[in-house]
Amino acid sequence: MTTGGHSGAPRTLAEDLRARDDDALAVLLRARPDLLAPVPTDLTQLATRAATRTSVLRALDHLDAFTQQTAEALALTADGCAYDTLRELMTGRPGGAPVGEPLDPEVADAVAEALPRAVAALRERGLVWGEDDRLRLVRTARDVLAPSAATPSATGLGPSVAEATAGMSPARLQEVLADAGLAATHDPQSAIAALAGLFADPERFVALLDGAPEGARAVLDRLAWGPPYGEVRDATAAVRAAGAATPVQWLLARGLLLPAGQHNVVLPREAALALRAGRAHRTPQPLPPRLEPVPRTAKTVNATAAGQAFTAVRTVTDLLKEWQTGGPAVLRAGGISVRDLRRTASALDLTEPQTAFWLELAYAAGLVATDGELDEAYAPTPAADEWLLLPAERQWAVLAAAWLAATRTPGLVGTRDPKGRALAALGPDLDRSLAPQVRRGALRLLAALPVGSAASRPDLLARLRWERPLRAGADALREDLLGWTLHDAEALGVTGRGALAAHTRPLLEADPDADRAAALLAPLLPEPLDHVLLQADLTAVAPGPLIASLAETLGVLADIESKGGATVYRFTPESVRRALDAGRTAAELQAFLTEHSRTPVPQPLSYLIDDVARRHGTLRVGAAAAYLRCDDDALLAELLADRRASGLGLRRLAPTVLAAQTDPSTLLERLRAMGLAPAAESAEGDVLITRPDARRTPPRTAPVPVPDGPPVPDAALLGLAVKAIRAGDRAATAVHRPATAPPSGLPRTPAADTLATVQSAVLTGESLWIGYVNAEGNATQRVIAPVRVEGGYVTAYDHTADEVRTFAIHRITGVAELAEDPS
Repeated sequence: MTTGGHSGAPRTLAEDLRARDDDALAVLLRARPDLLAPVPTDLTQLATRAATRTSVLRALDHLDAFTQQTAEALALTADGCAYDTLRELMTGRPGGAPVGEPLDPEVADAVAEALPRAVAALRERGLVWGEDDRLRLVRTARDVLAPSAATPSATGLGPSVAEATAGMSPARLQEVLADAGLAATHDPQSAIAALAGLFADPERFVALLDGAPEGARAVLDRLAWGPPYGEVRDATAAVRAAGAATPVQWLLARGLLLPAGQHNVVLPREAALALRAGRAHRTPQPLPPRLEPVPRTAKTVNATAAGQAFTAVRTVTDLLKEWQTGGPAVLRAGGISVRDLRRTASALDLTEPQTAFWLELAYAAGLVATDGELDEAYAPTPAADEWLLLPAERQWAVLAAAWLAATRTPGLVGTRDPKGRALAALGPDLDRSLAPQVRRGALRLLAALPVGSAASRPDLLARLRWERPLRAGADALREDLLGWTLHDAEALGVTGRGALAAHTRPLLEADPDADRAAALLAPLLPEPLDHVLLQADLTAVAPGPLIASLAETLGVLADIESKGGATVYRFTPESVRRALDAGRTAAELQAFLTEHSRTPVPQPLSYLIDDVARRHGTLRVGAAAAYLRCDDDALLAELLADRRASGLGLRRLAPTVLAAQTDPSTLLERLRAMGLAPAAESAEGDVLITRPDARRTPPRTAPVPVPDGPPVPDAALLGLAVKAIRAGDRAATAVHRPATAPPSGLPRTPAADTLATVQSAVLTGESLWIGYVNAEGNATQRVIAPVRVEGGYVTAYDHTADEVRTFAIHRITGVAELAEDPS
């Protein structure tokens, strides 16, 4: 193998990367997208960035449990570990061992079978490099994973003999050797090597333990699998074998335990491995935990999910109608108050946690937002009007796609942040970047089960923990997120009875297909109706979902009394007046009901409409402070005498006009509360028509989810990035003639020679190595293939930037011919 001009095995990570093909580099950059911000100039810079602590920690956090265990085992070995040594650490000593319990043969076989995959995964991510005979873990990863006194390891192992005896005097080391039955040595290093060699030899280690007093083995067994530290009365006292009175003193005398402070001892790593039969982990996890399918009927699952999907669409529609004249005010810290949340929950007939979920979902889908006014409040967005016109299946697809991608976490509403502040619905600090990963991870696991099958929450949690182990705090959040995910997925109709619905699967694909999801859901939804059943008790029954135009008009003309399989609307004087205020006439309302009712319009309803219409607009309210005019002076006299109007400050200006000491809107509300039906009028005397759904925010975009690190680049970006890195590396490592390169590293030639060389390269098609100083004074080296020279400029293909560029000849410091064409 030839890498970077050197033969043999790679000596650095950069050389290892240089030997990989473009596909392997693309795999690395896809697995670790943070390496692309910005795109490295060459492979040396890529290797340096891949070894930084932040990037390594992020890469380790995205490994599955077994691959992490493999990296942890590799961190226990010396740099340049052989694959066979790593396998022994994962499976234990072959053929059993005189000390420690060997691994179950079936598990050992599974570990041996899964180990190549884990090593390949580490190699793909740039965490391990080198051939199988010399596997090298990136130094930063070794520092993070290797056990030490300051950093506990997931293996449960402690520091090595060399690390644990770092502060021990040479005389004390010789005493330990003597008590352990080893010959004295001439220096501390050889003493440490002799003691470590004793622990690593199973037969000699067993012989040493055979002479241990009763209780010594129990002490070792207690520390063997970690934590390796124990507390004693005085760990620093030097105890000779002849005077050892307790098991701990006997162990301390022979180095099986070593002092780790005034009152602590530690079991050295080599001794612990001997007690473990050579294994780094007590329970290797080569295979993911099994998901036990809970069978369901696919038809039942899809029907249940479709019913919930329809309910979800209706709930969001009701929410938008509830806020159509303006939602609650925005708190100073953001979000809505507990009182407003409770009021909205009461209007929707839901619990507060359920209401918080639907509010956050509508917000994530861009259907509600703040209006941006001085007294800021929430209201539907223009996008909500477009959403309301969509068929139910398309409405659901929009909601489901927004839920899958959202980092907003409604389950946190009502809890407190680290500073003790309550988290409000629609407020800040509800984003959790882990949320979409948990949602998609759980649904992906359900999708892998037989069609129509569910899985228990503990099984799903165990599988997610294996696929991506997290630290304690993040794991507790993931457990909560999984519970909320399963509950919300059922409420939204993504799942039915715990199993994934068929119409959800297209949304989980690498390229989500909302159209196909909607098409699969459509046949399962009830057909919208264009009629209602009018009844004599001033109610209308909608036996199913109504078409949008009918539902909108009926929602203005009547109040919803109850929901369920059938929706019951009730007609009242107030609801009829509301329709008249919206610009409808009595004749239009009568015609509308006749057209859309399967039953004759009841006489009481006709009388109600005509009666309200007859009185509607008899009184006119306009702006003075406010005035009130009416052609019926007797009605005005009656109003003046009414005690309920005493607070309005009414006085007669003319037989048909009253003045009021209050504004027109308040006057309208008070008169309507008295059972009258006044109408507002303009300055020209025309009746003002108001619509209850006129309040909308300015155009708003849906909130952008908070990502967990940089996004994964697409194939096109990866291809361009790999080309750019290769080109930069070609320029940085190009072989040129040393005679033309000064100590500074940039070639320098006289201007005449530079021009002649470039012109010659145009004719021959050769590539050149040049030094170039840009307008900012920054000097760089480049490999170019000149195409044309004219007007003091050379047009050339720049291998470094992988593009055609123009260079000013007077800015070229010099040129050098390449020993071989880099192209």
